[in-house]
Amino acid sequence: MLLDMHDQAGAGEPDNFQRLWTPHRMAYIKGENKPTGTGPDDGCPFDAIPKMSDEEGLIVARGEVVYAVLNLYPYNSGHLMVVPYRHVSDYDELDPAELVELSQFTQRSLRALRKAGGAQGFNVGMNLGHVAGAGIAAHLHQHVVPRWGGDTNFMPVVARTKVLPELLRDTRQALADAWS
Repeated sequence: MLLDMHDQAGAGEPDNFQRLWTPHRMAYIKGENKPTGTGPDDGCPFDAIPKMSDEEGLIVARGEVVYAVLNLYPYNSGHLMVVPYRHVSDYDELDPAELVELSQFTQRSLRALRKAGGAQGFNVGMNLGHVAGAGIAAHLHQHVVPRWGGDTNFMPVVARTKVLPELLRDTRQALADAWS
């Protein structure tokens, strides 16, 4: 939420800056809803999401062995993840059916993001293990991040804040409509 007001600086003096508040990010910063262990019954959100409705879980599409879901803490609008239903942590643990459908869903993600949002490029990949930057290392997931020319501007560089142009539920619906 952008507040257009003269906020008080830390010392109590007006500083004439606008403030962009993103209180929903505090859950991510504090690690809320992160799994407490490495097993499928340790609070893994990727195990819980498929039990929700598509709208509640932000699921864009469901396959036989994987599903596509919006990232709750996206780098860009439309940031999807392709996730196997089975709780596995490493790429070499995927069985042949999971490998094939994960690839197919990644390809369909690209198509849907181009169709729904006019994405001009993508970052696609996985962070395997905590030391590689995985936020939820216990359950493998592939990121599909749409990119547009100029999508990196002063906000993420200077303010360490990303501005998203629409609500996640609206993005989910647009991508679900564009999926087929």
